[in-house]
Amino acid sequence: MIRPIKAIVKRNLIKLVRDKIRLFSTLFMAGMFLFIFSFVTKSMVSGIAHPMNYLISGIIIMTVFQTALNNSMNILEDIANGFMKEILVAPIKRWQIAIGHVLSSAIVSVVQGLIIVVIGLFMGLSIDLLHGIMMISLMCLVGLTFSSLGLLLASIAKDSTNFQLIITIVSFPLTFLSGAYIPTMAIPKILIPIVYLNPLTYTTSAFRFITLHLEYMSPAELVKSGVAFNINGFIITPLMSAFLVISMGLTFFTFCVNRFNKADFSRVKIFKHGHR
Repeated sequence: MIRPIKAIVKRNLIKLVRDKIRLFSTLFMAGMFLFIFSFVTKSMVSGIAHPMNYLISGIIIMTVFQTALNNSMNILEDIANGFMKEILVAPIKRWQIAIGHVLSSAIVSVVQGLIIVVIGLFMGLSIDLLHGIMMISLMCLVGLTFSSLGLLLASIAKDSTNFQLIITIVSFPLTFLSGAYIPTMAIPKILIPIVYLNPLTYTTSAFRFITLHLEYMSPAELVKSGVAFNINGFIITPLMSAFLVISMGLTFFTFCVNRFNKADFSRVKIFKHGHR
């Protein structure tokens, strides 16, 4: 039961290593955000303890999120080159294929996040062993959560062009209204309700809580630091945010496996060089 999943994971990881352009472009964009936002938004977080941790942690978690979401494109590429047809006729369950793709995307996203962590260490990111382990654990959770969402969207779109459009529509507003690049305190009040509905808001909150070492702060202080949220008197703490991420992960994973089991990939359209 596990061998087919391991084979799919291994195959997707090898495929990524060989696709150096995709790997470089992802790291290049993350690196650009790392350097640009460390200067542009430094004044916004001047009153926060460990400002570099605050900035870099948002970029790390967004790298994991975007990589996990975009790597689901692999399933459409497998259909385009006929690899999926070979898998579907093999003695392997569809749910095993889905889990294999989710795990491989999650692993890749976490590895790329760790690379940003290493770069961040040279820029002033300060973490100890315990908090580092907690960071990696949450990165794994985020990778699994949004890899599941990505595979769900790919199964729904079943078209490379539509998938890229959906990813853009989903990721752009979620990213910039999550507090990762722009602190939630600086977001216009009219957009705050959207911030509270954004699942990435709670992902970023839990991750920043770890990187900023805020375990001993009171709920009111956490709200002031931007890692907890006061919604009409009800405070969502970072611990609640972590449980929300776990709930989202289980929900996305369940939906993506069910959708993948029912998807008809024989009608998938892949666009190459402007032709169908």
